[in-house]
Amino acid sequence: MLPLAERLRPKTLDEYIGQKHLVGQGAILRQMIESGNIASFILWGPPGVGKTTLARIIAHQLQRPFYTLSAVTSGVKEVRDVIDKAKRNASLNSGLFAPADSRSPILFIDEIHRFSKSQQDSLLGAVEEGTITLVGATTENPSFEVITPLLSRCQVYVLKSLEKEDLLELLNRALTQDEYIRSLGLQIKDTEAILRYSGGDARKLLNIIELVSNSGVKVIDNETVTKQLQQNPVAYDKDGEMHYDIISAFIKSIRGSDPQAAIYWLARMIEGGEDPKFIARRLVISASEDIGLANPNAMLLANTCFEVVNKIGWPEGRIPLAETTIYLATCKKDNSAYLAIDNALTKVRETGNLPVPLHLRNAPTSLMKDLGYSDGYKYPHDFPGHWVAQQYLPDELVGTEFWHKG
Repeated sequence: MLPLAERLRPKTLDEYIGQKHLVGQGAILRQMIESGNIASFILWGPPGVGKTTLARIIAHQLQRPFYTLSAVTSGVKEVRDVIDKAKRNASLNSGLFAPADSRSPILFIDEIHRFSKSQQDSLLGAVEEGTITLVGATTENPSFEVITPLLSRCQVYVLKSLEKEDLLELLNRALTQDEYIRSLGLQIKDTEAILRYSGGDARKLLNIIELVSNSGVKVIDNETVTKQLQQNPVAYDKDGEMHYDIISAFIKSIRGSDPQAAIYWLARMIEGGEDPKFIARRLVISASEDIGLANPNAMLLANTCFEVVNKIGWPEGRIPLAETTIYLATCKKDNSAYLAIDNALTKVRETGNLPVPLHLRNAPTSLMKDLGYSDGYKYPHDFPGHWVAQQYLPDELVGTEFWHKG
């Protein structure tokens, strides 16, 4: 028998749960699908929120050929094979009343962030020419993991973790629409634990239901769910780790200057098979956000760690990750730069495009000089101590402070 998550996989947009900002009535992806005019795009979001399901629904509704590749098991050869099939399909179906664009097959690439640069390069021509419509899925920020030329040819849509209402709807669907689960006559007494352990992940929720139902219990409550998951720690998470909870604990331990806890959470992620680049990237963020000006060398070390881990991978990557983790955890902390840029961004959004003071403007032409550009500017190096009092902010913001020394 198929797993419950597969048995309940939606086949239409109306059955799809969550992501109303993308597929709800009038939302952008629904409009594209209903018009039949769909361009290449990348779905970015955490696991279990419907990326693969959405791609399949799109292919089914548009009645297009649908090819699937996994970045874990596929290489350039597999990509080129799919592209060749798409070209042959377009050639066979060409005709006066059948524009090739409308028949381009959908190529769905799961975990596209794991594709190498050469693998991503092999997609460029086919995407540009419309030979295929690329739909990528990733749990990682595409701006870091997808090459710029490919990213410029794709729209990025962000999927969110499922909300409580979404998960409860999915739970009800499992109990009422799946023939096997319905035959068990399960009763739901509590939902707090099942929602907490699901963590916004539809697949986790359905795996938990399946696990608990297979244990023979008839009443699902918080105690039953907690007990079953403690006995079967990997049953609801394919990696054996609460991905986002663990990384949160890791970063907060570094922020809290606790190297013992930080190295423990690092070990949990390593043992769970986490992507080393994911960990290294979070270390770079921590170095800039939490340590910042207290020790600028932290950023240099974290960035070097990212580059080294990217080169060597597992298992040796654990060593520079451990070194950087301990270093960051034991550094003095200062988040003043992080707060300063957020303060400045808030003010920019409030005040709009305020004019640059005339004396700060560049004056490369005589017209600009005549208009007063650069007039009155004081060159600091001409003054004692290489400093002189001068206005640098727009008139409306004089005296505003964004950065406060940590």
